[in-house]
Amino acid sequence: MNRLWHRGLPLLVSALVLSGCATATGTEAAPQSTSAGATPQPQAGPACPADPLLDGVPQRVVTMDAGAAAFIAALGFSDRIVGTAAPDFVTDFEGDLRTQLDAVPVLDTGTGSAEAVIAAEPDLVTGISQYEFGGFDGTATVDQLRAAGSAALSACRTEQSGPVEDIDETYRYITALADAFDVPERGAALVARIREEVSTNTAQSVSEDVPVLTLSSVPDGGGGVSTAGGSSFANGIITLAHGTNIASDQLQDFASLSAEAVAAADPKVIVVISGFSAEDDVDLKASIVASPLLSSTTAVHSGNVVIVPQRLMLSPSLLNAQAVKVVADAVARAAD
Repeated sequence: MNRLWHRGLPLLVSALVLSGCATATGTEAAPQSTSAGATPQPQAGPACPADPLLDGVPQRVVTMDAGAAAFIAALGFSDRIVGTAAPDFVTDFEGDLRTQLDAVPVLDTGTGSAEAVIAAEPDLVTGISQYEFGGFDGTATVDQLRAAGSAALSACRTEQSGPVEDIDETYRYITALADAFDVPERGAALVARIREEVSTNTAQSVSEDVPVLTLSSVPDGGGGVSTAGGSSFANGIITLAHGTNIASDQLQDFASLSAEAVAAADPKVIVVISGFSAEDDVDLKASIVASPLLSSTTAVHSGNVVIVPQRLMLSPSLLNAQAVKVVADAVARAAD
């Protein structure tokens, strides 16, 4: 189970997520995690450090999560990473990239404490969420890092009036990292590669509206059905997969639907977002399928329930296209 997420990053009501970290203005606090062992909760709304204010190309980099380290490695600068937090991200990768990530020193297995980060003397600190910069107890703020001689850079949202319909946050983060290392052509090539992967993974034509429900925990009859809203990164994944999030009209990262609303929407696909529950993936999926609140849905009747790790579904990742593929395949099955 990913300890970083259990610090309290936002997501579907009882859970949280890095990319779901509010809006670019940082005014929305994340909900509490209900998983056992969850400790520090994020404070509301740290500003998003989109401009690293570097004096030159970074030579010493600390990543607040190993997902950010994977982006840097993909750009060809793994040798500049002097330490990372949240190292369990590396389990998502394989091959040469995995070897490079395994070689990165671990500064902190959880939060990326200010003391550990500053002691590494980085000139750039980067992560896939603004909440990693003062949003959790013990993490350094952008001002603290600047006072210590370190610049800060994270993936950031942009203001928008409608639902998220893409993974442009991933592309912007790649571009910002590539610009920081003065290799914009590598950033453009990496963005193009991921775009092509997304396009390949969604090549199947879907002519009908396919309603999709995301869940990170078993629905609670008393509290309704907690799911991803229209402002979430997950909504972008679902849209790219040619599905329709049944909570897309709720323009927030996390939403709550009544059992009646879910039944009326009749999702044909249920996406189980793993990484938040104390249950393993198989047991969590079985518990969700067995929920009386979902028994009438087409997704349950047809067995069209899929599992996607939260690190791929809810935040910028080199592997976002894999999440799109899993959802797109389920959407295509529903449309057959």
